[in-house]
Amino acid sequence: MSIVELIKQGKFVVTAEIGPPKGVDIQEMLETAEVMRGRVDAINATDQQSSAMRLGSLATCCILKQKGLEPVFQVTCRDRNRIALQSDLLSASVLGIENVLCLTGDHVSLGDHPQAKPVFDLDSVSLLQAAKEK
Repeated sequence: MSIVELIKQGKFVVTAEIGPPKGVDIQEMLETAEVMRGRVDAINATDQQSSAMRLGSLATCCILKQKGLEPVFQVTCRDRNRIALQSDLLSASVLGIENVLCLTGDHVSLGDHPQAKPVFDLDSVSLLQAAKEK
């Protein structure tokens, strides 16, 4: 059952977070997701958590959905401008990913590429406004 359906029924929704790998080997991530199956209502795929380069949240959500799990697409404003953010939201929708968590994101100085340039074109509130507009 989707998160929206659970909320409409007045149910308490439980989610858990999964960190995509630093690379393309997704086996451990899939094993972790399977442990969560039946224990949580949805799995939140982090978006470059702690400003560290990893497999993307959108790809992770697509994989989780293919495995029959309910994903939450986490999208941060740190690495993308408003065009890219809105494109990712459209892409998620086309892929059937209905749950989105909008965050501003940790500063790149905290991550594994501190020399990277942060974007922060939008913050989480303005991203929510952009996502709401049609």
